Amino acid sequence: MTLTLIVLLAVGLDRCLGEPRNALHPLAAFGRWVGILERSWLDLAASPAKQRWAGILALLGAVAPALSCLLALPAIPALQAGLAVAILYFCIAARSLEQHATAVASALEAGDLALARQRVGYIVSRQTETMSEEDVRRAVIESVLENGADAVFAPLFWFVLAGPSGAVLYRLVNTLDAMWGYRNTRYRYFGWAAARFDDALNWLPARLTALSYAALADTGRALRAWLQFAPLLDSPNAGPVMSAGAGALNLRLGGPAVYHGQLKQKAWFGGDRSPELADIARACGLVQRTLWLWLAAIALGDYLA
Repeated sequence: MTLTLIVLLAVGLDRCLGEPRNALHPLAAFGRWVGILERSWLDLAASPAKQRWAGILALLGAVAPALSCLLALPAIPALQAGLAVAILYFCIAARSLEQHATAVASALEAGDLALARQRVGYIVSRQTETMSEEDVRRAVIESVLENGADAVFAPLFWFVLAGPSGAVLYRLVNTLDAMWGYRNTRYRYFGWAAARFDDALNWLPARLTALSYAALADTGRALRAWLQFAPLLDSPNAGPVMSAGAGALNLRLGGPAVYHGQLKQKAWFGGDRSPELADIARACGLVQRTLWLWLAAIALGDYLA
């Protein structure tokens, strides 16, 4: 089975089925295993250096079982091809991302701000209880742009580059970063390794995603926004992705937001317009067009190889 066919089947499964229910998703079992490791290794009374070493060992303990199982599978082509399709399907979440964004847009369209706040809270880490309607629109568009890179294009990149093991390694490390990568009292040192490893794995896919966003919309504005605003944002990888995406759509995103009870003065970035309700669908459309572009590039590369 060719690489192109494997990728198309996995993307098609995601489009038709979406993500499995949490209890059936392999990441649910992984999350329980990570919880055991955290309880075993995290000692807030230890020195910062010891907490960092504990985080490194916990990271290795988290990802090693899954990678070992993959490497131990027999070299049967049909089995490997079918498993590759299933693994990539579990590693990407294009339809889930669109569904979450559409659910928020539907609540806003119905005039139910409380429900929109609740739904956007499923996909952002900031507090949503006091968000205005415009805050909700900005938050969901930022999430669509950022998670397009994290949940769609980075797994695809690592699958193409390193096969199922590459996609699994990326997805598990990205999940660890989402669980441990906070700069708070609990995870500042313990989560350091997960956060830095995730930054390293995301560096190139994030910039390819930003270039793709720019190529498929307002290219000049997207590149200018990337150069001007990405250095102002906290994440070395989300910065280019979100600023280029916001510029491509000519939307002004960012601004103050509440995290863990504290108001954070985030930078404004992107274009000139405040986002409107229809811009949520525009952001989803940009991610979808980018997916088609990547599929075409994978097919071309597979043909030429």
